[in-house]
Amino acid sequence: MLRFDIITIFPDMFAPVLNESIIKRAQEKKKVAIHVHDLRDYSEDKKHRKVDDRPFGGGPGMVMSPQPLFDAIKAIRGRRKARVIYTSPAGVPFTQIHAKRLTKVKNLIIICGHYEGIDERIREVLVDEEISVGDYVLTGGELPAMVLVDAVTRLLPGVLGKEESLIHESFEGNLLEGPQYTRPANFRGKKVPDVLLSGNHKAIDKWRKSQALAKTKTVRPDLLDKGAGK
Repeated sequence: MLRFDIITIFPDMFAPVLNESIIKRAQEKKKVAIHVHDLRDYSEDKKHRKVDDRPFGGGPGMVMSPQPLFDAIKAIRGRRKARVIYTSPAGVPFTQIHAKRLTKVKNLIIICGHYEGIDERIREVLVDEEISVGDYVLTGGELPAMVLVDAVTRLLPGVLGKEESLIHESFEGNLLEGPQYTRPANFRGKKVPDVLLSGNHKAIDKWRKSQALAKTKTVRPDLLDKGAGK
């Protein structure tokens, strides 16, 4: 079982996402265990539960203090080996390959960043990797943490109903997924391509590959530089 421990200052944000759909079923099947921790519970300031302070050297915003994060990670990890991930726009771009790699880890601790970030000493001493979900800035690391949990969880064996669906989806082989159709075969004059109705699976596979390649060339040509379509 893969265990996620999420450290956040907004724990109530997670229930609507983690208790629905595939992630909910994955927990019920004991494929994953997800624990959300309120960082403020670890603050030594028991009155105000403060977890941030002004940056040394001046500047706008606040920085997440080292003490609450250090104590939270120490308590959550205990004697278990765990990989600590910090969600930040300055991190390495999160990809499908990255998600697959994380399925091999037994314990993942995710720090949801906020404000101007976390104290650098936490990053240097305790963070194993810093992950970004895109070249833009969000109000906090909670949404990226949810993205990470979702992307990794669905790749675990036994989570999806049909494992075959993982083979043909976007980013497998560095190709985007091509067009998909369902019934009716003719919807208001727009017809499904004949090849998909032919029953010729070899021809269908060839058509799907060509469509995926064409879409990738148009939308994400950068993926082809990584060897797609070869």
